[in-house]
Amino acid sequence: MQHLKHMEVGLVFWGEKNPAFTIRQVKALGLACGHLGFAGHVRLGSGIAQQWKEALDENHFTVTTIWAAHEGESYADIPTVQRTVGFIPPETRDAREARAREVIDTGVALGIPSFACHIGFVPEERDSSDYNAVRNVVRRICDYAGDRNMSFALETGQERAELMRDFLADVDRENLKINFDPANMILYGTAEPIPALEQLAPWVVSVHCKDANWPPKDVPGALGTEMPLGQGVVNINCFVAKLKEIGYKGPLTIEREVSLDQEMDDRHKEGLSHLQDIRDAIALLTRLRDEA
Repeated sequence: MQHLKHMEVGLVFWGEKNPAFTIRQVKALGLACGHLGFAGHVRLGSGIAQQWKEALDENHFTVTTIWAAHEGESYADIPTVQRTVGFIPPETRDAREARAREVIDTGVALGIPSFACHIGFVPEERDSSDYNAVRNVVRRICDYAGDRNMSFALETGQERAELMRDFLADVDRENLKINFDPANMILYGTAEPIPALEQLAPWVVSVHCKDANWPPKDVPGALGTEMPLGQGVVNINCFVAKLKEIGYKGPLTIEREVSLDQEMDDRHKEGLSHLQDIRDAIALLTRLRDEA
């Protein structure tokens, strides 16, 4: 793994078709690091891991976190997220725990130090069967990752900062950390992200730089709207300043969904637009990082 500068700007991208092409696309943006995600339908194994390792080594590219998404998850609206995402649905819990171990094994093969995923809405009631089941899954994944010298970073946003903090204490594993996504707190209408970052600072090992607007008040259960970085209500200037204040030195990893494993043409208007959003975000984050 190459040495990264403090607050190196990176990108979330997804591994699906062609590792070498995908890494070259990310590198073409002027980036040297990122988070690599695998959707639930993507088959993993030693052959896939070797292809990614060769692509990363050849391009001198560093993946700082490996991500797992799961088949059947939907982010259509808040009630759907509550029903389908992470380890909440009991009928898929075992399969998703097994998938997490599979993604961790791929991360180990690639020398990636951190695993992350959405665990779903943690129930408020600590004596509920779902709360206990999810907590125990997280404990087992932490132990599996820890035996392989990896951390397990929980994504923020679906719970209040206080609940997330209490859940971390209840799981009681040293390698359980946080990937802090300020926009998710806006999208779910959970909390103002900057005060939440202050509360969760001791556990933050990575961040997603993403922006959003609050959910509409007249549509119950609706999610907020993701926005290009700097155009939502996160206040990315204050976010980066707060990261500096709490002593965060890790990558500033942009999250803006766009397919990078195929050529873009005029049929991919949204992809082209999001690609420009990423370029603008790189420029913005570079400026904010370098400001005194």
